[in-house]
Formats: sequence, structure tokens, C-alpha cells
Amino acid sequence: MTEDDRLAEAKAQYERAVFGGYEDAVGIGERALDGLEADLALARGRLLHAKWLAEREDEPRELTELERAAHLYRELGDERGEAEALFWIGTYHQVCRRDNESALPPLRRSYELAVKVGDRLTQSYTVRHLGFVDQLTGRLDEARAWFDESLRLRRELDFRPGVAAALLALAQLDLERGERELALQEFDEAAEVAGDSGAHRISSYIEEARSEI
Repeated sequence: MTEDDRLAEAKAQYERAVFGGYEDAVGIGERALDGLEADLALARGRLLHAKWLAEREDEPRELTELERAAHLYRELGDERGEAEALFWIGTYHQVCRRDNESALPPLRRSYELAVKVGDRLTQSYTVRHLGFVDQLTGRLDEARAWFDESLRLRRELDFRPGVAAALLALAQLDLERGERELALQEFDEAAEVAGDSGAHRISSYIEEARSEI
């Protein structure tokens, strides 16, 4: 259900309650608004994360919004929404706080739920960040398996900016694994895909990584 659908449902249930006298209408309408609130909290949390990426200044409201979204989705039984919110909670801990221990539980639960409901986009994000955990702890083969899965999912979805980011992660990991030639090929493909898809920030990350080889 889209945000517009949720609001329309709440309005419709108001009319059912007031004009039709249906006793269940208020509860149904409130659930629609809870879903709308969850959507807004998730959207706000994501925007605050984008702000962090640009400014590198911690914004505690990001976690507050994301936890609110996860709670509401859980109460509503919306496992797809909960999976997405949990991913961003894990990302907040991992990226903003540099705390992989706190990031792992929400990331793992996000992955379980995303697989259950068939949300391949959220899966592609979650496995990518699980790969970062393994990479940072020296489990490079395990990390590569996660990165491979993320790339596969993003190719299937034709999520071109995401494909570029996935190839960049693989290239950097393969350099660490001593696979220089493979890494250079991945850098080349990542640069091409990022350029074609207008992913300018990813392009800058690729150039920065290449300059350090």
C-alpha cells in the first residue's frame, strides 16, 4: 500500500465510522495511519543518513526515526517494511557509529525477513553490509560471497547505480585478497556502469580507490 493509499484508507474509514456506523472503522483507519507514520519515519531516517554521508556529523534522530519505523511495521505485521527499517538501523550502527557488534542483529534479522517476503532489493543491501562486517574482521572469502550475492541481486533488478557500488566493493576486496588483475577489471566495469547511470558519487569513490593502487 502506498502512502497515498494509506491516507485514502484513513479518510474512507472515517466516513464508514461517521456515516455508516461501522464499529471496526476507527481501528482500521488508525492502522492505515500507523503505516503512513512508519513510511514517513523510514523516509526521514534515510534522508538523515544521506545528510550524514554528506556532512559526517552524527544525527541521533536518524536512529530514533528508524527504530520508530521498525516498531510500527512490526506491530502492523508488515515484514517487508520491517526488513527495510532494520537494514537501516544496522547501517546506522555500522556506518555512523562504527559499531559492527550492534549492527549485526538488525542486519541478520533484516536479511531473514527480506528473504521471507522476497524483497530482493533489501536483500542486496543487507548482504552487502554483512560482507563489510566479514571484511573488517578478516573473513575475506565469506565477505566475497556476500558481495557476490549483492551484485547478482542488483544485476537481476537492473539497479545500475547499485551494480556500480557492488563492483566497487568487490574490487576493493579483491585487491585485499591479492587478486590485482581481477580487481582492475572490476574497477573498470564499476566506472563504466557508474558513468552510464549518473552515479556521480560512486564515480568519485571509484577514482579515489583507483588512485590509491
